[in-house]
Amino acid sequence: MTSNLPKTNKGNILVVDDTPENLRLLSGILSEKGYQVRPVPNGKLALSAAQNIPPDLVLLDIMMPEIDGYEVCQQLKASEVTKNIPVIFISAINDVMDKVKAFDVGGVDYITKPFQVEEVLARIETHLKICSLQNSLQEKNQDLATAIDQLQATQEHLIQSEKMAALGQLIAGIAHEINTPLGIIGSSIDNIANFWENSYEDFLEFSKNFLQKVKSIF
Repeated sequence: MTSNLPKTNKGNILVVDDTPENLRLLSGILSEKGYQVRPVPNGKLALSAAQNIPPDLVLLDIMMPEIDGYEVCQQLKASEVTKNIPVIFISAINDVMDKVKAFDVGGVDYITKPFQVEEVLARIETHLKICSLQNSLQEKNQDLATAIDQLQATQEHLIQSEKMAALGQLIAGIAHEINTPLGIIGSSIDNIANFWENSYEDFLEFSKNFLQKVKSIF
């Protein structure tokens, strides 16, 4: 995810909780570890903040007035802008079915209150790494797809060039086959013309003498 806020190397985290004490506690812990933290006290503000400046991760409480955490997560996942942002639920609800629902609506993890600081930090770091790897893989896949398209285009160009070269050779061969008999015919015609030109006078003289001899006989 990209963010317009100044960011540390650790990432930008949107913390959503309607209890001010929890917001202060989580914001303090994460800020000390180098994260850029944006605390918001309700679901509406969370959705607005995420749309305006998408965070790298959302730490989301479930039990909130007006819009609960489940609905917030569903709306985040329904938006093209925020659908790929990892959402970690953090709640005092410890019921199995609530945890299952949290994953069904698009959450990637679930932390139960009261939480251990080390656990929260470990889970946040893990999912940020996973998200980063997924983004990197997506970019590499796009680069690979582009390279394949270029390779296919080059291959098609080479095939077309080879086809044109083969066609040129075929035409040259046909032209050679046609020119060979034409050359022979042309040569024969030239020989006949030369013979006729050289022998024409002799033929006329022979004809005159022959006619004279015939006349003398009769």
